[in-house]
Amino acid sequence: MKKPSRQIRDEIARLQDQLKQAETREAERIGRIALKAGIGEIEIEEGALLLAFEEIAGRFRKGGSRPAKAAAAVAPGASSGLAEQG
Repeated sequence: MKKPSRQIRDEIARLQDQLKQAETREAERIGRIALKAGIGEIEIEEGALLLAFEEIAGRFRKGGSRPAKAAAAVAPGASSGLAEQG
């Protein structure tokens, strides 16, 4: 049985709302953890912080390796500079 287009649009809207709520919960959780770790007190560009988070995520992903994007973009010794700024 085929669904009418209106029903499909309603379902998409409902799923988008669920996605937004899930992303908000995840962002709040990660934000609380980052603040506890002192990230809020570090002056760092958003791009550099994103690369550091990608590196952390890579450690916990299956296989435990860094994502290629973050590995190529971070200069040697750049990640150690984060600890020195705190």
